[in-house]
Amino acid sequence: MQKKIIMSTAAFMTALSFAAGPSVPFVEKVSAHGGEAEYLPLKPMVEEFGGTVVWDNKTQTAQVKRDGTIVSLKPNLAEVQVNGKTVKLEAPVVNTNGTLYVTHHFLNEVFQSQLDQTVQVQKEAHPLNPLTADEINAAVNVIKASDSYKKSLRFTQISLKEPDKAKVWNWVYGQKQTFERTANVVMLDGKKVIEGEVDLAAKKLVSWKEIEGAHGMVILDDFQTVQTAIEESKEYANALRKRGIDDVKKVVATPLTVGYFNEADGLKQDLRLLKVVSYLDVGDGNYWAHPIENLVAIVDLEQKKVIKIEDAGVIPVPLKPTPYDGRNQQVKQSVKPLATLEPQGKNYALEGNTIHWGNWDFHLHLDSRVGPVLSTMTYNDSGTKRKIMYEGSLGGMIVPYGDPDVGWYFKAYLDSGDYGMGVLTSSLQKGTDVPDNAQLLDATISDNDGNPYTIPDAIAIFEQYAGPEFKHQEMGKDNVSRERRELVVRWISTVGNYDYIFDWVLSPNGTIKIDVGATGIEAVKAVKSATMHDPTAKEDTRYGTLIDHNIVGTTHQHIYNFRLDLDVDGENNTLTELNPQIAKNTAGGPRKSAIVTEEKTVTTEQDAIQTFDPSTIRLLSNPNKENKVGNPVSYQIMPYAGGTHPVAKGAMFSKDEWLYNRVNFMDKQIWVTKYNPDERFPEGKYPNRAKTDTGLKEFTANNDPIVNTDNVVWMTTGTTHVARAEEWPIMPTEWVHAMLKPWNFFNQTPTLDLPEEE
Repeated sequence: MQKKIIMSTAAFMTALSFAAGPSVPFVEKVSAHGGEAEYLPLKPMVEEFGGTVVWDNKTQTAQVKRDGTIVSLKPNLAEVQVNGKTVKLEAPVVNTNGTLYVTHHFLNEVFQSQLDQTVQVQKEAHPLNPLTADEINAAVNVIKASDSYKKSLRFTQISLKEPDKAKVWNWVYGQKQTFERTANVVMLDGKKVIEGEVDLAAKKLVSWKEIEGAHGMVILDDFQTVQTAIEESKEYANALRKRGIDDVKKVVATPLTVGYFNEADGLKQDLRLLKVVSYLDVGDGNYWAHPIENLVAIVDLEQKKVIKIEDAGVIPVPLKPTPYDGRNQQVKQSVKPLATLEPQGKNYALEGNTIHWGNWDFHLHLDSRVGPVLSTMTYNDSGTKRKIMYEGSLGGMIVPYGDPDVGWYFKAYLDSGDYGMGVLTSSLQKGTDVPDNAQLLDATISDNDGNPYTIPDAIAIFEQYAGPEFKHQEMGKDNVSRERRELVVRWISTVGNYDYIFDWVLSPNGTIKIDVGATGIEAVKAVKSATMHDPTAKEDTRYGTLIDHNIVGTTHQHIYNFRLDLDVDGENNTLTELNPQIAKNTAGGPRKSAIVTEEKTVTTEQDAIQTFDPSTIRLLSNPNKENKVGNPVSYQIMPYAGGTHPVAKGAMFSKDEWLYNRVNFMDKQIWVTKYNPDERFPEGKYPNRAKTDTGLKEFTANNDPIVNTDNVVWMTTGTTHVARAEEWPIMPTEWVHAMLKPWNFFNQTPTLDLPEEE
């Protein structure tokens, strides 16, 4: 976690907004020819836009490069060469004292030419645009100026209070109106959680309340607190010496939430605590391979000290150097470059935070807790813009471990709810994390002091080849085949040892795939056994797999829940089941049996809570809209559409397990609730140390009817991770796939208009 602490020092929590288009600071201006054109320095403008500027002194020419576009320009000329094509400028390039200046329209003139329509200036702000840096500053300044402010306050989330859903849809469909901008602010004052609201236009604090019984998120300050606490603890130093460790500075602390056990773990419920499991840094770049087993420190975050040591006996620390970056491999593979080229530009365009690709339009922003949020998603069906989804995002996730030993029994990480996965965004790298043709988007967040901070390259958008969309070869006739392209929105969050890759994948035929990849480094357990032939091996591997000498990968699960506010051709939808059945043939003929399909309408929230059976077709249907032959338009819900790890059919725990008191979403794959804008997270708003489930269990307790009403689908998917040697010391990405598929939504194959290969 040390690397992530360094990367995220100013980046922990809060609202995010994209630098997706040219947003140029008016820092320095000059005028030319009587002041008719407003000029800005070229270099900072281009660099903020994500490009580079190189000056060739020999030819007295500057080159601007960005995402495959090369712009050549010369001082005193009112034209430039964009990939060899001449583009006129509104005014000449100016060289003043060795600094090049261009008009403030330069980026639009150049990058909005026919050669590159990728990034466009937003004509009108989308009502769901996240808070800007100026709005974050404004919200914090209002709070700091209020009577309620204390210097001890730490900001954990600053985000847009979302406007009314109906008004937003009306705006998308052309009914333009003004939306009030209000900031939701969550703060910590010691162990107290406080929520505030700031009217950004009036610059006024309109709400302030303390949330009783909530513990709040883990923040960056806590990472440093636990590291300092173990370094200053004499009891912890004594426990380390028993294990032959004399230098506490070589010990890396990982701050972990303690869970809830009704104080059966000896920990008072009202304390703000973290448990610390530690690793030894031996200089190989992989401290995760050197766990200090059977030793747990409990740190009180208010007292900033270790209050308890749990020591279950000495297990030798595995010391074998185990780098995960290949530095110990003497021979590397020889791999020729693989290039993805788009010589005529991209097929998608970004207008502010709105993405246009083929028939798809949607809004995109990054949330500090759950990551990417895709909103107001529509599909242009032969000229008609049809609603598909108002909002889709990760709702929450949990990684529960199955080992009851002292250093493991409490491990059930609610990564987004406890830590904030958007905050832990990992900047993307072209050529490895994403292909070279990706468009990278920055995100602006705030730190715990409330200061805006930019995460570079936070989300990627790219188009990829995805096989044939369709193909047929009639004997003796020409082949009929069309290429399928997919648009991918990719984001990666690094939570301690694991890196999670989230892909939202759109297909021209209306399909939406959600692919989640887990990679990084397994959390491993030190054991006495070196091989499976050792007498201790059976007991050492009771809860996991021996994957290296003295290293066990403990069995656990990765369970993801997605909040999908689907509006299938409108807001009023119904959950429908289609069940193929074997029936006796009563129609005559030699057949004994037939296949029939039974249809069922799911009427209430409780009835919708189901374990996914792949033989049942589950549809969110609009009973008020039909396709041309009279079938209700629908989208199929598929929590499991393939994967590379064993499917998590449900939680691998007994029903009396403490975890069931607070997290229910992990055990069922289908949930449908009546729309409520305040119901955002399947594990509840404040799950850290929560006694009960304030998420989906509470949302469905009133058992609302869900027939022909505005509904939200909560889709749970995931894997049960049984470790194997091939995943150590670093795990090749393991995927789980979910899908939303149109079902009688269209009148025919929607991609008949795809062009033939030229």
